[in-house]
Amino acid sequence: MVHLLASTLLSFSVKCTKRSSQDFHAKNDNKEVCSKLPNFLIKPLAWKKWWQTASGTDSLLERNSVMELALPPVMASSGFLPSGSLLQSLIHVSNEVASMEKLPFVQVRNISTMMRRIKLLSSLFEEIQEINSPLPPSSVLCLTELFSVIRRVKVLTEGCRDGSSIWGLIQTELISNQFYAIVKEMGRALDILPLSLLDITVDIREQVELLHKQAKRAELFVDLREVQRREELLQVMASNNGKNRKNQRFVDIETVKEVLSSIGLRSPLDYEEEISKLEAEALKQAGTGGLFVVSNINNLVSFVSYSKSMIFSSSEECEKNKEDIKQSCGSINRNLDQSSTSQSMSLNIPDEFRCPISLDLMKDPVIVASGHTYERNSIAQWINTGRHTCPKSGQRLIHMALIPNYALKSLVHQWCQENNIPLTECSSSNTSELERSNSKQKACEKAIDHISATKVAIDAVKMTAEFLVGKLAMGSPDIQRQAAYELRLLAKTGMDNRRLIAEAGAIPFLVTLLSSNDPRIQENAVTALLNLSIFDNNKVLIMAAGGIDNIVEVLESGKTMEARGNAAAAIFSLSMIDNFKMAIGARPTTILALVGLLREGTTVAKRDAATAIFNLALYNANKASIIAAGTVPLLIELLMDDKAGVTDDALGVLALLLSCPQGLEAIKKSRVLVPLLIDLLRFGSAKGKENSITLLLGLCKDGGEEVARRLLINPRSIPSLQSLAADGSSKARRKADALLRLLNRCCSQSHNPVG
Repeated sequence: MVHLLASTLLSFSVKCTKRSSQDFHAKNDNKEVCSKLPNFLIKPLAWKKWWQTASGTDSLLERNSVMELALPPVMASSGFLPSGSLLQSLIHVSNEVASMEKLPFVQVRNISTMMRRIKLLSSLFEEIQEINSPLPPSSVLCLTELFSVIRRVKVLTEGCRDGSSIWGLIQTELISNQFYAIVKEMGRALDILPLSLLDITVDIREQVELLHKQAKRAELFVDLREVQRREELLQVMASNNGKNRKNQRFVDIETVKEVLSSIGLRSPLDYEEEISKLEAEALKQAGTGGLFVVSNINNLVSFVSYSKSMIFSSSEECEKNKEDIKQSCGSINRNLDQSSTSQSMSLNIPDEFRCPISLDLMKDPVIVASGHTYERNSIAQWINTGRHTCPKSGQRLIHMALIPNYALKSLVHQWCQENNIPLTECSSSNTSELERSNSKQKACEKAIDHISATKVAIDAVKMTAEFLVGKLAMGSPDIQRQAAYELRLLAKTGMDNRRLIAEAGAIPFLVTLLSSNDPRIQENAVTALLNLSIFDNNKVLIMAAGGIDNIVEVLESGKTMEARGNAAAAIFSLSMIDNFKMAIGARPTTILALVGLLREGTTVAKRDAATAIFNLALYNANKASIIAAGTVPLLIELLMDDKAGVTDDALGVLALLLSCPQGLEAIKKSRVLVPLLIDLLRFGSAKGKENSITLLLGLCKDGGEEVARRLLINPRSIPSLQSLAADGSSKARRKADALLRLLNRCCSQSHNPVG
């Protein structure tokens, strides 16, 4: 028996780890022995290769999007929920998450951290409810988003708790990414929460601000202990311990027992439940996960079953627990089968609602690659048996993905409601025992269609925008200030938000408010227009409303530096469209105002001004005006100032202006630029080095021997160019080579004069 298990181990480890040729031959010598073993021991999976592939960046993003669709969206009625109902729902779902008693054995830190965040938010919800004052519309939107986020946390946590612990351990990076994505959504939701407009205590305000900052800078956390446990488990499955040959088994049982105990598997019943959960996971993964994933899970089932029999010597206790489970599931099955039979006899189910495989009512219809629709469990079992054809048409399936048929599902649910049939009734007699018990457990849960939830969210934004635009048009200055601020927040995220705000007619009113004497109104209005201009269609609407003149006015003499900087950023955004580069640059004050901001603004404002000038300089007719405004000397002056913080932007503009004769002449006049550029070749950023070498090459080509001589007499120039030619970007290397050849030619000519 020991020899048999040792041979099995050799067979098992060949595909999972890189072995020496001696091990490989040992495996071949034992083929006859291995042929007597169960299939799951003879054909082990390349676990490490598989999970590394499955947890790669692309795969994680793809799986992440699948998980996003799988999580139930926010439950909301059409339009806004009344703030009282919304707050009550938020408090209720927060308490549900915070009061979860049985927590999973995996993702412990991610779950505990998320629960702590939700408890902090719960204090905010309770205080807002106690104050009982009207809420700003943007805060209602924020609270609605937070409701969706907390619901997603609840679903993901319950999935970790109720699902397979081993499968959760194998997928630790994937699940960690799900929690990370939810934290980032929480941060984006808090972006639009107008704390300054809420009458809450200082303590709660500071807590929420701290939570917002933490959520914005949160990083992906993968528990290294879980990774280590998984490594130990996979290592045990993949290889055998070369020591203690006399006591050697198929696996190191003590290590397996320790790892499985750490994720909650401590009794025979725990092992039976884990096996049932893995079988259910295999059923879910069929089609969407592919045959390879299903095969992996089936091998895990076999491994857990084998480990259970090795760890627990008392088989009588195991059999008793197994019999109890069977009796319990059998009782559920009989009840469900009787219910299904009685419903089928009393009602005539429309043919289009029946699964072509089971002929039962489709409660979870999915579309396969051929375009036909089936019940998910039925087609999953079909695919899981290795069939790659459509049962109805016989056509070969080009992929195994199962796409939810939301339209048919909605019709089936409507028909069930009209005929008083429970929506979660299990109608397939082929469904596994665990699936039947799970369906009964979850009978009270009502899923909201993802598409309808998206429509509700869009309707909510539309109502908010229309309400706020009304306040812009008719309100007092205080109300206009608040409305502009909330539109600024609302336009900060999402193209749909920007489109809906423009459709509500906000742009003309915001353009008018740019001339306000109130600094906050002006700042909120110009920032809102900046955010709206990110959507290309809105650029046209802003220009059509005469917005550019008012934006330039704010740029030139805005009440605050932030307003002026955002006006420059708005010009940059509007000038992304080629036709608008000419229209904006043709206004005599635009470039002068940008140069003024470049001279006296903050670091952020200077950068906004420089990027706007760069964009306008892409239109050749604007270059003369930019140079005439004194831009070149100012940019060189900024290059000399380490604290200015606009080195890369200034170099980009200079490199662009070099292509025009006036720009070349203005740049050649500087006696300090060449030494500066040589230093930047050594210490600048990658982009800065590219622009520096572009400027030096252009000056040498058009400036002739004088610039070349200044380069050659500088002891740092040649080593810097050689270093860039060896280690720079492809563009920088190419230009450095060209400049070195040019300098070499100049040097040769000076040593060998003609005549």
